[in-house]
Amino acid sequence: MSKNLQPILIDGRWVESTSPAGSFRAYNPSQKLEVDSHDYPVSGWEDLDAMLEAGKRAAVELARLPGERIAQFLEAFADGIEARAEALIESAHRETGLPVEPRLRKAELPRTTGQLRQAAQAARDGSWARPTIDTANNLRSMHGPLGGPVVVFGPNNFPFAFNGVSGGDFAAAIAAGNPVIAKAHPAHPHTSLLLAQAAVEAVQASGVPSGTVQMFFHTSNELGLRLVTDHRTAAIAFTGSRPAGMAIKAAADAAGKPAYLEMSSVNPVFVLAGALRERGAAIAAELAGSCAMGAGQFCTRPGVTVLPPGEHTDAFVQEMQRLTAATPAGVLLTPRAPESVGEAVASLRAAGAELLAGGGVADDAAGYAFQPTLLWVSGKRFLEAPRELQNEAFGQVCLLVLADSDEQVLQVAHALEGNLTGTIYSDTAGSDDPQYDLVAPVLRNRVGRLINDRMPTGVAVSPAQNHGGPYPATGHPAFTAVGIPASLLRFSALHSYDNVRSHRLPMALRDANPTGSLWRLVDGKWTTADA
Repeated sequence: MSKNLQPILIDGRWVESTSPAGSFRAYNPSQKLEVDSHDYPVSGWEDLDAMLEAGKRAAVELARLPGERIAQFLEAFADGIEARAEALIESAHRETGLPVEPRLRKAELPRTTGQLRQAAQAARDGSWARPTIDTANNLRSMHGPLGGPVVVFGPNNFPFAFNGVSGGDFAAAIAAGNPVIAKAHPAHPHTSLLLAQAAVEAVQASGVPSGTVQMFFHTSNELGLRLVTDHRTAAIAFTGSRPAGMAIKAAADAAGKPAYLEMSSVNPVFVLAGALRERGAAIAAELAGSCAMGAGQFCTRPGVTVLPPGEHTDAFVQEMQRLTAATPAGVLLTPRAPESVGEAVASLRAAGAELLAGGGVADDAAGYAFQPTLLWVSGKRFLEAPRELQNEAFGQVCLLVLADSDEQVLQVAHALEGNLTGTIYSDTAGSDDPQYDLVAPVLRNRVGRLINDRMPTGVAVSPAQNHGGPYPATGHPAFTAVGIPASLLRFSALHSYDNVRSHRLPMALRDANPTGSLWRLVDGKWTTADA
C-alpha cells in the first residue's frame, strides 16, 4: 500500500482502505498536471461492506431522533464548510479548473451551504413529511425514512453543490432521516476529503450517529453495482452520464431499489419567427453565452435549438457561427473529456449534422479543451434520426435544427425525448402566440421545467424548482434534485398507522401535537392545522 494512500471515512473514523484494488491521482485540468503526490484508494468490497453495516445501524438510530437533531447536524455542517471556505475553494479550483471568482466563491459554495440550511429547516419543521389524519377511520400517515443508507454518486461538474458528501442529494437524504454513503468523484477527491472532514466534525458536534456520513473515493463498476443492489442499501442517487446511469437503473430495478438518476439532457430551445424578427441577434448572443458557461459542462446547457424558416433564421445562423468561432475554448474537467466530446460530435455528424464551427480538440489550449462547436441539420433529417441527433455532448456544442415550416417545428417537438428543461422564445407583440399555443403543450410533457424567453443554464434553489424531468433525462418524472421540500420525498417511505394508540404514534400524528401543515379528514372534508 502506498504510504500516501488517503484514508476513507467509515462509521465516523478515518481509516485505511482494508481492500484497495488500486489507486488514482487527481489532475489539474487547466494545466494537464497531477495535482499532488496523494494517492486515493479504489475500494474493494470489504470497505463497502463495512459502510453498509455502519449505515444500517445508523439508520435505526436516526429514525429515533427528532428532526431538530438532524437540523443541528446540517447547520453545523454548513458552518464547517464556511470555516474551510478558502481551503475548499483553492482545492476545487486546482482539481477542476473552475474559476474562483465568481463561480466557486460567490456562487457554488454559498449555494451549497444555503441548501444545507434549507434542508435543516425542512427537517426541523417536519411539514415535508405531509402528516395526514383521517379521524373517521382512525387512520394516519406520513413520510418517514427508508430504514437504510442512501448511496449518493456525485458528478464531476459541481465540486460543492452536487458533491456526494455535501450536495443537494446528500442534504435531502439526510433531512429525510437517512444516513448517506457517498462516492467521491475522481475529478475532485481532495475537495471531497475536505468536505467529509467538515461533516465528521458536524456529526460529533450534533450527536447524530457516527455512520450518518461515510465516504469512499472510487470502486470498480462491478462493485458499484453490487453496492447498488445490496439488501442493506435503501436508495440510490446518481448524477452523471447516461451509460452509467442506465447501468445503475437496470441493476436497481432488478433489485427493487429506488434509484433517482439525473443522466442527460439536450434542453431544447425553440425560437419562434416573431422573436427572430424582433431580437434575433440578442437571442443568438444569449444562446452562445449559455453554451459557453462552464465550457458547456452544465446539465442545463442548451444543446438543440429549433428554428423556423426565413431570412431572419439565416441571419441568426450566421451570427451563431460568428460568435461560436470567436469564443475561446474552456477548460474541460477530466483528461478524457476532449475525447468524449469529440466522440459525441462525430456521432452527430454521422447522423447527418453538418459542421459550422469548431469540431476538434483544442490542441493549442493549456488545459484539456475542445473547440466551441456549432452544427446544423434540417428538420427533415432530424425527424429521420431523432434519437441519434439528441445525443448529449458534454461540452460547448450546439446543434441548430432548421425546420422548413411551422408544422415541422411542431413535429420536432413531438420527436423530443425527455429533458430537464425546454425553452420557447416568442416576440413581445404577441404574433407568436398561436404557434406558442401549439408547441408549449407538447414541450410541457417532455421537460421538467418549461421556460419562456431566457436560457436554461442555471438552477435556482427554490421550493418551486424542478431540476428533473421525464425519462431519459432522469429515471422518474416526479424526480427533482433541487427544490426543498420536494427533493426530500425521493428518500422517504409512506408510513401508515391504522388504529394505533396515540402514545405509540409519531408526534406529528398525535391529536394533541399537530405540527406543520397537518392534513385532517373531518366530516368528509380535508382541512389543515394551519387553516
